[in-house]
Amino acid sequence: MSTLRVGLRCDAGPRRGVGHLVRCLALAEEFLARGAEVTVFGTVERLDWATAELAARGIPLLPGPESAADLVEAARRHHLDVLVLDSYELDPAGAGAVRAAGVHTLAIIDGDSRGQVADLYLDQNFGAELPELGATAALPGRLLAGSGYALLRDTVISARPPVAPPARAVSRPRVLAFFGGTDAVGAAPVLTRVLAATGHPMDLTVIVGRPEIEAEVDDVAPGRGQTIRAVPPTTSLPALITEADLVVSAAGTSTWELCCLGAPGALVCVVDNQRESYTRVVRHGLAAGLGELPELTASGVAGRAARATAARTLHGLLSSPQRRATLAARAWSTVDGQGRARVVDAVFDAVRAATVPN
Repeated sequence: MSTLRVGLRCDAGPRRGVGHLVRCLALAEEFLARGAEVTVFGTVERLDWATAELAARGIPLLPGPESAADLVEAARRHHLDVLVLDSYELDPAGAGAVRAAGVHTLAIIDGDSRGQVADLYLDQNFGAELPELGATAALPGRLLAGSGYALLRDTVISARPPVAPPARAVSRPRVLAFFGGTDAVGAAPVLTRVLAATGHPMDLTVIVGRPEIEAEVDDVAPGRGQTIRAVPPTTSLPALITEADLVVSAAGTSTWELCCLGAPGALVCVVDNQRESYTRVVRHGLAAGLGELPELTASGVAGRAARATAARTLHGLLSSPQRRATLAARAWSTVDGQGRARVVDAVFDAVRAATVPN
């Protein structure tokens, strides 16, 4: 097989978040490791660290075609063999148009295929392969479903511990809180206040993606025995995760990073498309659940009750090394870090099958 030319279509920015770009970057690393040529098509707004990640790997970043016709034209102009589509915003007809033009297509989805017609579909969410989820049952192409296909970057895979982390008793747990590369919905200040309200001693590090988020976090007064430190997004995130006694995060793509690293996690559902995965992850004990962000930000009795419940859950985790270790063990055993290899295997298999004469 000649050198495979792969395009990845995704966007990232302060309001869009970086989840789509992060999982495409993980795929790009795997394709590059196998000798493919990789190009990312899309917009990366006000995220210098993200563009630096692409540049460090020698991955060109080109403008992202929007319409089906423009996607086809870009695929032809760059002689693509494969196009990966990871977006909730693109015209769903784009995948089918590119496929009809003879380019293999992989659509990354989160439950809803949006009517895209692709050769391969990837839904990396835990439990996506279960029969009860009938939304993807009638897809025209092959579905790669479940956390066995979780897309993780080199830095995460290399930081994975050989065994699940054991219980670690500490009087002042180290807590890490982060909510995606940009915290598009402003979850950090809310959860910082909830953590402070536990009254439990802790050293809390909060990753803040935007200046206005940092200002709100800085306004939170720590309680007795608590420290709160706000830091910008960092490429050292996997190390911070493995060093933490508890990680509080959004229930997005970072969930699989926490699982792979065996981190005891407490998740909050920050947007609607996380709800199904969040529910399954919490139900199966891979992480503790803190509820949904709109509930935690609500005013009146309902909001106070939701915040108090979340604070009790966090206090229970902070005060129980065994509870944290149980979560860590279940999470670690669920995501082995080989998901992206399985996805790229499937892509190569599809390309080879199409080139074998009948």
